[in-house]
Amino acid sequence: MFLEWQVENEEDGLLLRTFLRSKHISKQLLTAVKFSADGKIEVNRTEQNVLYQVQTGDNVRLTFPTEQQNERLLAEYTKLEVIFEDDFLLIINKPAGMASIPSQYHPSGSVANFVKGHYEAQGLTSAIHIVTRLDRDTSGLMLIAKNRFAHARLSTFLQQGLLKRRYQALTSGVLQEEAGSIEAPIGRKEVSIMERFVTPEGKYAKTNYEVLKRYRGFDHVAIQLETGRTHQIRVHFSYIGHPLIGDDMYGGDTSMLQRQALHSCHLHLVHPVTEEYMAFDLALPDDLEEIIQKSE
Repeated sequence: MFLEWQVENEEDGLLLRTFLRSKHISKQLLTAVKFSADGKIEVNRTEQNVLYQVQTGDNVRLTFPTEQQNERLLAEYTKLEVIFEDDFLLIINKPAGMASIPSQYHPSGSVANFVKGHYEAQGLTSAIHIVTRLDRDTSGLMLIAKNRFAHARLSTFLQQGLLKRRYQALTSGVLQEEAGSIEAPIGRKEVSIMERFVTPEGKYAKTNYEVLKRYRGFDHVAIQLETGRTHQIRVHFSYIGHPLIGDDMYGGDTSMLQRQALHSCHLHLVHPVTEEYMAFDLALPDDLEEIIQKSE
């Protein structure tokens, strides 16, 4: 895997390291290239050190070193529903019931396991860089970076608001307002590894929502996160007395659904290399659509 640039007039005379920093190549990545067996920095197909002064028209190529893989992560093979893939990004439609990463007691069957198998089938040796993790029982769009450079840039974009997700959920009862925000700090319960709750000692969290349609016993809601705390949507709606349908951890009714009614339906971002704007949308999965159709 490599990146390649042509030196422009205004870049003439820059030190190679300065030129590469302007292309968002971090000091850490340059160090990894320098001390790897297969990473290279080349100018006009000749290896150069970072103190070389580039000239207008030079061809600069950075070859990424082979990433160290997690040998304990089992490669598994299934047909992932790939929404988009290139050399830097992988976007999938994650089904409900699949964890994002393996755990001590469930070392297989996760997105990470299947992505490793997906990479191996293509002859790729990349580590697994999950950018937008989803809970096991949340469905929808999930973004994975295919190398450390893409991951670092996407993490920056997430902080800058250039990468955003939207969700849809079925919330129990009738929300008092048709649109609003929930601002309440979230922390982890001491008695649980997984469960979160609203607590003054928690981290700031804000969830924006809009009711798309009301049904008997639940609302169909569009959600935009301002922050990305673990279980944020689930905790916030439970906190205001309207837990997600099917969410037994946070008090949701499981008579209609055996998983939380939460779907990652929209993702937009700036590509980490081309910097083009990209947007993806997914319809509701069959289990949520079926609940809505039965209620109409």
